[in-house]
Amino acid sequence: MAIDWEYPEGATPLDPEEALDLIPGLATQSELNEFEAINILEGSNWARRSTKIKRALLEQETLRLLHKNMFGQTWRWAGSYRKTQKNIGCEAYQISSSIKILKDDVQAWIKWETYAPEEIAARFHHRLVWIHPFANGNGRFARLATDLLCEQQHWPAPTWGATDLVKQSQTRTKYIKALQLADRNDFASLMAFMKS
Repeated sequence: MAIDWEYPEGATPLDPEEALDLIPGLATQSELNEFEAINILEGSNWARRSTKIKRALLEQETLRLLHKNMFGQTWRWAGSYRKTQKNIGCEAYQISSSIKILKDDVQAWIKWETYAPEEIAARFHHRLVWIHPFANGNGRFARLATDLLCEQQHWPAPTWGATDLVKQSQTRTKYIKALQLADRNDFASLMAFMKS
């Protein structure tokens, strides 16, 4: 039995071929959400112990490894850059160079204190979501990567609306709108949301 896919506002639909790479035999979206949540928790615990994350969070190899540890028990393509165009994100062939530019930008912003820490965190998060490097899980991946960056820099930890952003809710709608404003270089709403 195939899962009847449900996509909340702003979610990236999977291509049929990507959906076939689901590892566990799950029957419903709810089961998938629960399974992914467990996988993500394990990935988060791994990340906080990982010396690689502590040494080189912004490197492409490390970011791919983070995604793999978050979703590797769920999806065969976890940790691999997407090969298809989505409803958001740069062209698939631009992912690698876009991640490299992001790394260079973040390192410069931190070194030169170009922005306040909360704005650097918001810009990093937004750009990761906008690049959309993976077939799915980009928002959750970008939130954890941002959390890790904040921990490493000893910045206040984002709270992300203090709710589950996977399911459709008013909080998710507020988050999506904040990301859309950031698309237009207005980061105030995203910074406020990250502290809410």
